[in-house]
Amino acid sequence: MSRVLRWMDKANIPENAAILDIGTGNGAFLVELAKHGYRNLTGIDYSSASVELARKILEAEDLTDVTVKEMDFLNCYGELKGFDVCIDKGTFDAISLNPDNSKEGKKLYLQVLKDALKDKGFFAVTSCNWTKEQLLDRFSEGFDFVQELPTPSFQFGGKTGNSVTALIFKRVH
Repeated sequence: MSRVLRWMDKANIPENAAILDIGTGNGAFLVELAKHGYRNLTGIDYSSASVELARKILEAEDLTDVTVKEMDFLNCYGELKGFDVCIDKGTFDAISLNPDNSKEGKKLYLQVLKDALKDKGFFAVTSCNWTKEQLLDRFSEGFDFVQELPTPSFQFGGKTGNSVTALIFKRVH
């Protein structure tokens, strides 16, 4: 969360930007975004239990103006539109590693993401499963690579690598 928030600060993302947290889980990132002054926040998750928990956490933080919806990102049928920033902290990983229709899921994810973002909107993706090169390839159609966010690295067998990849893309038509 902190690396994406630092990037948002440096990129001067306005406080009224429409931000979508894809796979919001317990809503912790929505809380942090709100604490940083962002006001137009939406979180979605396909799990009703996660959505209920996120709503309780947001309510406990007195953040009742944050929208949380029970929604499957791959089956939202054009309901998600007009976002300035979409943030994914593992949903693409889960979709792309699903043994059922992984290839179709990845294609559908890309299409839904394109539909959800405004032209020149930003997409921040954090992945534990895909390398920078793989993500650059996956999101090459309809997106320009903006930057890689710093993540912890390690060395093994004389090679340096990362256990997490965090990239920023910009939506282009």
